[in-house]
This record gives sequence, C-alpha cells and structure tokens, in this order.
Amino acid sequence: MTANDNSEVNKDQTKVLPPEPVKGTPDATGELSDLLALMARLRADCPWDKKQTNHSLIPYAIEEAYELGEAVQSDDDEDIKGELGDVLLQVIFHCQLYAEQGRFDLSDVITTLQQKLIRRHPHVFETESLKDEAAVKARWDEIKAEERQADEARGKPRRRLDATKAGSALMQAQSVQSQASKLGFDWQGVEGAFEKLEEEIDELKVEIRDKSKAQIKANISDIEKELGDCVFALVNVARKLNLDAEAATLTCVHKFKSRFGYIEDQLQASGKAIEDSDIGEMDALWESAKQHERAL
Repeated sequence: MTANDNSEVNKDQTKVLPPEPVKGTPDATGELSDLLALMARLRADCPWDKKQTNHSLIPYAIEEAYELGEAVQSDDDEDIKGELGDVLLQVIFHCQLYAEQGRFDLSDVITTLQQKLIRRHPHVFETESLKDEAAVKARWDEIKAEERQADEARGKPRRRLDATKAGSALMQAQSVQSQASKLGFDWQGVEGAFEKLEEEIDELKVEIRDKSKAQIKANISDIEKELGDCVFALVNVARKLNLDAEAATLTCVHKFKSRFGYIEDQLQASGKAIEDSDIGEMDALWESAKQHERAL
C-alpha cells in the first residue's frame, strides 16, 4: 500500500458516523443494533460515560477480562453471562468513542476480525491440509510472521521487545525483562537486581520524605514514576529467582483476603461490625489469623 493509498483510507475513515442514540426508555431486546443505540444514549446523557476516553477505559477492560476468567472458573451461568456482557460493553464503548472520532465503528472491527480468522485458518477455508494441532500452530506462526512483514511494509516499526504479549503490568514487566535478558541486557545474578531495587526504593523515599500532602499531590507524576521503578525492579528480583511475579502477587492477594475475612468473621461472631473496630483490635485478629493458618 502506498502513502497515497493510506491517505485515501484515512479520508474514508472520516466518514464514519456513530450510532444514533435510542430515545425514551429502551427494552432489553438482545439485538446488537439496539445495544449500540443504548451505548450512544449513555454517551449523550450520562455524566460519567461522557467523560470517558479510550485511555481512561483501559483499566476497566483489563479488570473485566480478569473477572470473566473468575466467572468461568466458578462455572455459574448467571455470573458468566454478566461478565461476558461486561467484556462486550468494553468493546462497544471503545467502538462508540472511535466512531465519534470518525475513525472506525463496530462493523469495521468485526470485518477486521473476520478477515484475520479466515486468513489464519487456510486449512479450514482453503485447500491446505494440516494433520494435527502442532502443524496448525506452526502454520499460525508463519502467518503471523507474514502479517508482521506486512506491518513493516506499511511503515510500522518492529523492535525486539514488540514480541511482549499484552497482560497485566506485572506480566508485561517480567516478559520485557526476559526478552531483554535474552539479548544480554541483564545482571549476572540476583544481587544486582536487589541492589537496583534498593536504589529505586531510596529514590522513592527522597520524593516523599518530609513532604506535605499538598507537595506530594503537586509532585504526584514524578512519585508515580518512582513507584513504578520500584515495582519493576522487584519484578526483576522475582525473575532472577525464577519466580512468577504475577503468581506471587496473586498468592499475596488471596492470603490478604483470607486473613481479612477471618477478622470480619471473628468480629461478627462477637456481635461487632468491622466499622466499629479499631486498628489495634484488627491487628490482634490479623496475628490470630496467621496462627490459624499455621495450625491448618
């Protein structure tokens, strides 16, 4: 595709129009067109929806994907339907925003997906014959390589860390570090990673030491960067220890939820709400929860 061809595509894309908002109180019809009209109405009349951007929605898309995974694990039909709907909402919401910008709409997204599925399954839609799953995987990788070459041909740069898969921040951090390590950009042992972690923690302390709340708020962008450096450095320690940072963090999350649940249960058993408790009482119950874990 030439530069002129790209210009023509961009001109066509500006003709995209967002769906018309539904009027009145809509019914839940199960029709995709009605869902698009409902989303358009929310963008027109809901203060929260009006404020959203494609970037502000990113955390919600990630969160909904994780919640769908949990629902599938639970095998509860109502939960699964609800979470699938929430994932679909993110797709619809993003498409609405891009349509408002005149860039593309849901039909373009669906067409792109159809083209990709057809292109990546020649053994289904063409005359290719692949004997087993391994052959399908190998052919899939070949096709993806061809797609990357096409991206390069249209001017999209390809760099070594582009192979990092999307995922949570911890997963991406560990993947990026692993890719860089393969290229020789790494410490020999875990000691270097620990030294870097300590260095980053010290830099974060400097940013917040003896600062008022107002000063911290005014400098929050720099503080966020320093905090990110600390987390990234800690992931490096996990990687050097051959640990999965995501799995380790999830283990901690589950442990925290379990212990906090124990606190709630003990308070409830004594006829007391957690809101009426203080930090001293909760700390004592936290230690009790740890002893309870060891006894199991």
